[in-house]
Amino acid sequence: MALTVHGIPEIMRLSGKDLGHSAWKEVTQELISGFADVSGDHQWIHTDAERAADGPYGRTIAHGYMVLSWGIPLFAELLQVSGVGMALNYGVNKVRFPAPVPVGSRVRLHAAVTDVQPVKRGGVQMTRAFTFELDGSAKPACVAESLTHFYPATR
Repeated sequence: MALTVHGIPEIMRLSGKDLGHSAWKEVTQELISGFADVSGDHQWIHTDAERAADGPYGRTIAHGYMVLSWGIPLFAELLQVSGVGMALNYGVNKVRFPAPVPVGSRVRLHAAVTDVQPVKRGGVQMTRAFTFELDGSAKPACVAESLTHFYPATR
């Protein structure tokens, strides 16, 4: 169950908080192919199951950026923020993809709020450490530092 915070003052108190793990998300070929369509990245290692069977991983693998994009919905399983007017994805730092994510595998997010700092217009920047764990692998699928700005409600 997600932790819920309300408003900027409660967000400020999250600095240093480990939020734990999301549920596991299965990596399907349908998800990979859909991401290929949206992103325009149709490299055979992602979309051609027959050719990928003879490739370095023995099957297709997920796009690294597809896994990274799951940070938004998987993080929502860990933290719900209410009482703000707007939240904006500000950027991502230090992104790495240490392990390939084969079709049929499972990924989950481990997240921690590493810092919360004031920004302009009464908002705050939340820095989050994301580790996308790959079931059965010693290496994570992706590690990243994600930045989100939250601004107070104006009404």
